Amino acid sequence: MTLDELRYPIGKDQLPEKINMMNYAEWIATIRDFPWLLKELVDDLNSAELSYIYRPEGWNIKQVVHHCADSHMNALTRFKLALTEENPVIKPYKEALWAEFADATDNDLTPSIKMLEGIHARWFTCVSKLTPRDFERPYFHPDQQALVPLGEALGHYDWHCRHHLGHIKQALAYKNDFSNL
Repeated sequence: MTLDELRYPIGKDQLPEKINMMNYAEWIATIRDFPWLLKELVDDLNSAELSYIYRPEGWNIKQVVHHCADSHMNALTRFKLALTEENPVIKPYKEALWAEFADATDNDLTPSIKMLEGIHARWFTCVSKLTPRDFERPYFHPDQQALVPLGEALGHYDWHCRHHLGHIKQALAYKNDFSNL
Protein backbone atom coordinates (compact mmCIF):
# COMPACT_ATOMS: atom_id res chain seq x y z
CA MET A 1 0.00 0.00 0.00
CA THR A 2 1.31 3.45 -0.88
CA LEU A 3 1.39 6.42 1.50
CA ASP A 4 -1.26 8.10 -0.66
CA GLU A 5 -3.52 5.04 -0.30
CA LEU A 6 -2.95 5.14 3.47
CA ARG A 7 -3.85 8.83 3.49
CA TYR A 8 -7.05 8.22 1.52
CA PRO A 9 -8.30 4.75 2.53
CA ILE A 10 -11.62 5.20 0.70
CA GLY A 11 -10.16 7.27 -2.14
CA LYS A 12 -10.05 11.02 -2.59
CA ASP A 13 -13.12 13.19 -2.14
CA GLN A 14 -15.00 13.14 -5.42
CA LEU A 15 -18.60 14.12 -6.05
CA PRO A 16 -20.75 12.58 -8.78
CA GLU A 17 -21.02 14.65 -11.94
CA LYS A 18 -24.75 15.00 -11.44
CA ILE A 19 -25.99 15.04 -7.85
CA ASN A 20 -29.53 13.76 -7.34
CA MET A 21 -31.97 13.10 -4.52
CA MET A 22 -30.69 9.51 -4.16
CA ASN A 23 -27.23 10.94 -3.40
CA TYR A 24 -28.74 13.28 -0.83
CA ALA A 25 -30.61 10.39 0.81
CA GLU A 26 -27.39 8.32 1.09
CA TRP A 27 -25.40 11.26 2.41
CA ILE A 28 -28.09 12.16 4.93
CA ALA A 29 -28.03 8.56 6.18
CA THR A 30 -24.28 8.90 6.73
CA ILE A 31 -24.87 12.04 8.79
CA ARG A 32 -27.46 10.13 10.84
CA ASP A 33 -25.32 7.01 11.37
CA PHE A 34 -21.80 8.40 11.80
CA PRO A 35 -21.73 8.86 15.61
CA TRP A 36 -23.03 5.33 16.16
CA LEU A 37 -20.51 3.83 13.69
CA LEU A 38 -17.68 5.82 15.24
CA LYS A 39 -18.64 4.89 18.79
CA GLU A 40 -18.83 1.22 17.79
CA LEU A 41 -15.23 1.40 16.50
CA VAL A 42 -13.66 3.22 19.45
CA ASP A 43 -15.77 2.40 22.50
CA ASP A 44 -13.59 -0.37 23.91
CA LEU A 45 -10.15 0.89 22.87
CA ASN A 46 -7.43 1.26 25.49
CA SER A 47 -4.96 4.16 25.64
CA ALA A 48 -2.34 2.28 23.59
CA GLU A 49 -4.87 1.59 20.84
CA LEU A 50 -6.11 5.21 20.90
CA SER A 51 -2.52 6.20 20.11
CA TYR A 52 -2.33 4.09 16.93
CA ILE A 53 -1.74 6.23 13.86
CA TYR A 54 -3.41 5.54 10.53
CA ARG A 55 -0.25 6.26 8.49
CA PRO A 56 3.31 7.35 9.17
CA GLU A 57 3.22 10.98 10.37
CA GLY A 58 -0.59 10.85 10.52
CA TRP A 59 -2.95 11.54 13.37
CA ASN A 60 -3.68 8.94 15.98
CA ILE A 61 -7.18 7.59 16.60
CA LYS A 62 -7.98 9.99 19.42
CA GLN A 63 -6.96 12.97 17.27
CA VAL A 64 -9.18 11.70 14.44
CA VAL A 65 -12.18 11.43 16.77
CA HIS A 66 -11.63 14.85 18.34
CA HIS A 67 -11.05 16.33 14.85
CA CYS A 68 -14.41 15.00 13.68
CA ALA A 69 -16.12 16.81 16.57
CA ASP A 70 -14.30 20.05 15.68
CA SER A 71 -15.01 19.69 11.96
CA HIS A 72 -18.64 18.74 12.27
CA MET A 73 -19.52 21.49 14.74
CA ASN A 74 -18.15 23.89 12.11
CA ALA A 75 -20.11 22.07 9.40
CA LEU A 76 -23.45 22.46 11.17
CA THR A 77 -22.74 26.17 11.62
CA ARG A 78 -21.87 26.49 7.93
CA PHE A 79 -25.13 24.82 6.92
CA LYS A 80 -27.20 27.09 9.14
CA LEU A 81 -25.40 30.18 7.89
CA ALA A 82 -26.08 29.18 4.27
CA LEU A 83 -29.74 28.56 5.07
CA THR A 84 -30.23 31.93 6.77
CA GLU A 85 -27.93 34.31 4.89
CA GLU A 86 -27.10 35.09 1.30
CA ASN A 87 -23.70 33.61 0.37
CA PRO A 88 -22.22 33.88 3.86
CA VAL A 89 -18.47 33.80 4.16
CA ILE A 90 -17.52 30.92 6.44
CA LYS A 91 -14.54 30.95 8.76
CA PRO A 92 -11.93 28.33 7.92
CA TYR A 93 -9.79 27.00 10.76
CA LYS A 94 -6.35 25.43 10.99
CA GLU A 95 -7.35 21.84 11.69
CA ALA A 96 -3.77 20.57 12.00
CA LEU A 97 -3.14 23.08 14.78
CA TRP A 98 -6.44 22.28 16.46
CA ALA A 99 -5.38 18.61 16.48
CA GLU A 100 -2.44 19.51 18.76
CA PHE A 101 -4.49 21.10 21.56
CA ALA A 102 -4.86 19.23 24.85
CA ASP A 103 -8.54 18.54 24.16
CA ALA A 104 -7.60 16.90 20.85
CA THR A 105 -4.98 14.61 22.34
CA ASP A 106 -6.95 13.50 25.41
CA ASN A 107 -7.64 9.79 25.81
CA ASP A 108 -11.17 10.54 27.01
CA LEU A 109 -13.25 10.50 23.84
CA THR A 110 -16.52 10.92 25.73
CA PRO A 111 -16.88 14.70 25.23
CA SER A 112 -16.24 14.44 21.48
CA ILE A 113 -18.54 11.43 21.07
CA LYS A 114 -21.29 13.26 22.97
CA MET A 115 -20.72 16.35 20.84
CA LEU A 116 -20.93 14.27 17.66
CA GLU A 117 -24.13 12.57 18.84
CA GLY A 118 -25.77 15.94 19.47
CA ILE A 119 -24.38 17.70 16.41
CA HIS A 120 -25.32 14.84 14.09
CA ALA A 121 -28.81 14.50 15.57
CA ARG A 122 -29.44 18.19 14.91
CA TRP A 123 -27.63 18.14 11.54
CA PHE A 124 -29.67 15.10 10.43
CA THR A 125 -32.92 16.80 11.44
CA CYS A 126 -31.89 19.92 9.55
CA VAL A 127 -30.74 18.28 6.30
CA SER A 128 -33.49 15.67 6.17
CA LYS A 129 -36.03 18.49 5.83
CA LEU A 130 -34.21 20.40 3.06
CA THR A 131 -35.76 20.88 -0.36
CA PRO A 132 -33.82 20.57 -3.64
CA ARG A 133 -33.75 24.37 -3.73
CA ASP A 134 -32.26 24.49 -0.20
CA PHE A 135 -29.43 22.21 -1.34
CA GLU A 136 -28.53 24.88 -3.91
CA ARG A 137 -27.95 27.54 -1.22
CA PRO A 138 -24.20 28.19 -0.95
CA TYR A 139 -21.67 29.50 1.47
CA PHE A 140 -18.43 31.14 0.36
CA HIS A 141 -15.26 29.30 1.35
CA PRO A 142 -12.37 31.81 1.39
CA ASP A 143 -9.64 29.15 1.19
CA GLN A 144 -11.22 27.68 -1.94
CA GLN A 145 -12.31 31.09 -3.23
CA ALA A 146 -15.58 29.44 -4.21
CA LEU A 147 -19.26 29.27 -3.43
CA VAL A 148 -20.07 25.80 -2.08
CA PRO A 149 -23.71 24.72 -2.47
CA LEU A 150 -25.07 22.79 0.50
CA GLY A 151 -25.72 19.74 -1.69
CA GLU A 152 -22.02 19.57 -2.53
CA ALA A 153 -21.05 20.29 1.06
CA LEU A 154 -23.25 17.40 2.19
CA GLY A 155 -21.41 15.11 -0.24
CA HIS A 156 -18.05 16.31 1.06
CA TYR A 157 -19.08 15.66 4.67
CA ASP A 158 -20.42 12.22 3.74
CA TRP A 159 -16.95 11.49 2.39
CA HIS A 160 -15.34 13.09 5.46
CA CYS A 161 -17.25 10.76 7.80
CA ARG A 162 -16.42 7.64 5.80
CA HIS A 163 -12.81 8.80 5.28
CA HIS A 164 -12.15 9.09 9.01
CA LEU A 165 -13.92 5.83 9.81
CA GLY A 166 -11.52 4.33 7.28
CA HIS A 167 -8.58 5.95 9.07
CA ILE A 168 -9.59 4.40 12.38
CA LYS A 169 -10.09 0.94 10.86
CA GLN A 170 -6.71 1.27 9.17
CA ALA A 171 -4.98 2.35 12.38
CA LEU A 172 -6.44 -0.65 14.18
CA ALA A 173 -5.32 -2.98 11.39
CA TYR A 174 -1.72 -1.67 11.23
CA LYS A 175 -1.25 -1.20 15.01
CA ASN A 176 1.55 1.33 14.32
CA ASP A 177 3.52 -1.22 12.27
CA PHE A 178 4.13 0.20 8.82
CA SER A 179 7.34 -1.79 8.22
CA ASN A 180 5.87 -3.64 5.24
CA LEU A 181 5.42 -0.48 3.17
